[in-house]
Amino acid sequence: MKGDNQKDQYRINEQIRAREVRIVGEGIESRVVSLDVALRIAEGRDEDVVEISPNVNPPVCRIIDYSKFLYQQKKKAKEQKAKQTRIDVKEIRFGPQTDDHDYNFKLKHAQGFLSDGDKVKAYVFFRGRSILYKEQGEVLLLRFAQDLEDYGTVTQMPILEGKRMTMFISPKKGAGKKPQPAAPAKPKAADEDNDANPQS
Repeated sequence: MKGDNQKDQYRINEQIRAREVRIVGEGIESRVVSLDVALRIAEGRDEDVVEISPNVNPPVCRIIDYSKFLYQQKKKAKEQKAKQTRIDVKEIRFGPQTDDHDYNFKLKHAQGFLSDGDKVKAYVFFRGRSILYKEQGEVLLLRFAQDLEDYGTVTQMPILEGKRMTMFISPKKGAGKKPQPAAPAKPKAADEDNDANPQS
């Protein structure tokens, strides 16, 4: 279990092997004392001695309630995880002779992906003899990149690998942000709009 793994990361109280430790904690002056003294101080406060830096000499121990300490560590880890922005890679596939309607449909999708902060992997797939149109595929991808320049930056120019020509586009910071919806208009007075288009 995750909680058990976290508990095993720290030695507490009598599990600590050092004879002397540097104690820190709320309302505690940082100083080096014997482990016995640290344990007595913790006992007097109804708290635990938690070894937080075992690889220094002497090891640093915090005097704190152990369950509270674990809660703080868990909360800190959760906050750090939340700060890490997750970037997904969305794929957009073309044929070498994609028509304008299909192209515009895929362009809108790519704009949405980049606005949401995702990367776009655009590629042209060449079936059979369509590999003869590889220049056409490259022109298509470069046009795609140009049409998305307000939303993203090309991080890999078109590269032909086997039957695929691939290009990567990364989102621009703050670009293409969806506009905030305007505040809804105030409803008109009931008798103001009676003549025009009554509601069914």
